[in-house]
Amino acid sequence: MLTHEDKELLAKKGILEEKIAEQLACFEKGFPFLKLSAAASVENGGIMKADEKECEQYLAAWDAYKAGDKKIVKFVPASGAASRMFKNMFEFLGAEYDKPTTDFEKKFFDHIHDFAFYNDLNAACLDNTGKNINALLSEHNYKAVVSNLLESAGLNYGALPKGLLKFHRYADGVRTPLEEHLVEGALYAAGKTGEVNVHFTVSTEHRALFEKLVAAKAAEYEAKYGTTYHISFSEQKPSTDTVAADMENKPFRDKDGKLLFRPGGHGALMENLNDLDADIVFIKNIDNVVPDRLKADTVTYKKLLAGVLVTLQKQAFEYLELLDGGHYSHEQLETIIRFVQQQLRCRRTDLKELEDADLVIYLRKKLNRPMRVCGMVKNVGEPGGGPFLAYNPDGTISLQILESSQITGFISYKSKNGKDLKALELPGLWNGSMSDWNTVFVEVPLSTFNPVKTVNDLLREQHQ
Repeated sequence: MLTHEDKELLAKKGILEEKIAEQLACFEKGFPFLKLSAAASVENGGIMKADEKECEQYLAAWDAYKAGDKKIVKFVPASGAASRMFKNMFEFLGAEYDKPTTDFEKKFFDHIHDFAFYNDLNAACLDNTGKNINALLSEHNYKAVVSNLLESAGLNYGALPKGLLKFHRYADGVRTPLEEHLVEGALYAAGKTGEVNVHFTVSTEHRALFEKLVAAKAAEYEAKYGTTYHISFSEQKPSTDTVAADMENKPFRDKDGKLLFRPGGHGALMENLNDLDADIVFIKNIDNVVPDRLKADTVTYKKLLAGVLVTLQKQAFEYLELLDGGHYSHEQLETIIRFVQQQLRCRRTDLKELEDADLVIYLRKKLNRPMRVCGMVKNVGEPGGGPFLAYNPDGTISLQILESSQITGFISYKSKNGKDLKALELPGLWNGSMSDWNTVFVEVPLSTFNPVKTVNDLLREQHQ
């Protein structure tokens, strides 16, 4: 099935032949449904709700941890292009009509002066048409405005990553999401020396643009917040790409007969995360940022989540040391069981049937793995994964974040040069890719979750 040229390409990407066979089998067989026990909630104990006293304790725990000799990193997936953010406006450009028709289009033009990128767009319109935005709108030349926003002759926003777009307007200028993340890093992720480590995952074609913006802006925020930034970048590894398939589940080949590979999706960034040298990592998507006037809740609850994490981590380490030492009583094992079940929310029904030796093996396995603490907001219809109690292959029930389409992966339908193809998407970074981690959910206010999925989301009060 694989040619000599195919094998050379696989070797170059670092992909084993067996991996290709596994991926093609996924196209043919699909993915099994994940068995769910229940949706996690505050009421059933799946989501922790800290009271005022507990909040103070967790915030103090984080302050104490930061004062130690620990490396803290803020990890920001930032490789996604903004093309989906402008899907509605691309459709307007290609539409047979020339005036705003849909509610989305009308809202965009009615509030165009409120976008942080307005001045840049106005300048682009002047350069390319000799007229400003108001003049073009008065002539009903709406598509010229959108063209200058999205296409390469103008701002090229349709092809740039979200991290480089101008999101928020301030009295002294405007900020991109990248800049907002630098500010956030200074507010909750600075170590005891005041240094802030921020890592962005970017696409190869945009890396130079990110580096240019950092070079232009980092010193400004260092001076403003009295910190020193250590900013690094990585790209999604070619070895995490997945092979595309045709409609008969055979390897898709382009017009030159070459295998077509596609990025494996958000979950592939687990490799980048694993490469970081850090004790604690904050993870937050590039588009989930707010202006300074609304950052207080974000900062408080990020610290709270970190405090919960280091508190649970400390306890887990102490229990592991006890088990490794080999000197423990049955009562101590029961205390550890309660911690795993009640604090880490990992349950197994047949624990009473296990001999102490087997019980210790089980407890060590559950304690000795990565731990994450996730902020959960109430579901008000925003896109994103939800919290569930799910069955694991070993029969345990634990907390998971699940998208409606995400089980252990999913298949999407695309096209290349007019030919239909199937693309394999890996489970999301915080969905399936972290399914074997210890997971704890903590309720956080809706004010901490403000993703920008469409351009009109920037018109929401939270982004103005």
